[in-house]
Amino acid sequence: MDIQQPVPKISLDVLRQEIKKEYTNVALDPNKGYHFHTGHRLANLLGYEEALYADLPESNIASFAGTGNPFSVGSINLGETVVDIGSGAGFDSLIASRLAGSSGRVVGFDMTPEMLKKAQAGAAAMGASNVEFREGLAESLPLSDNFADVVISNGVLNLTLDKVETLREWFRILKPGGRL
Repeated sequence: MDIQQPVPKISLDVLRQEIKKEYTNVALDPNKGYHFHTGHRLANLLGYEEALYADLPESNIASFAGTGNPFSVGSINLGETVVDIGSGAGFDSLIASRLAGSSGRVVGFDMTPEMLKKAQAGAAAMGASNVEFREGLAESLPLSDNFADVVISNGVLNLTLDKVETLREWFRILKPGGRL
């Protein structure tokens, strides 16, 4: 099946540079004020149960800048392998790491070094040994086929040029019967 999608006329390099610049700012100065909500206010607007994030480090909550609540559409079960694409400061990954438990695994990918640093610090502060954060792009994940039980992403698909190809990549890493 061939799906045609109009792709905006913008250089992929320019797009990535602008995204990195914006989310570097969110990592370094989450309270600055952006054209989108962040932090506690955003989590509340998106319907996150406070119990899911109440004990996350404040720094990881403050730089949260998602567009939805992946936990409202499906559960993460003990022992599952979760991939968080566009993990940012680690808000969703850290929640998923607790839900997956010590027998589970979470791998968060982001292309912004400052966000990765913040996410890694949060995981260390929580003692979350089942979560790791790696540099990577939503369109080309350095993972094997059939890697994940669950793929979550909280807005990064909006920031890709070719959504169809990006989704094909995400489905590539899902195990048969896996969930997006």
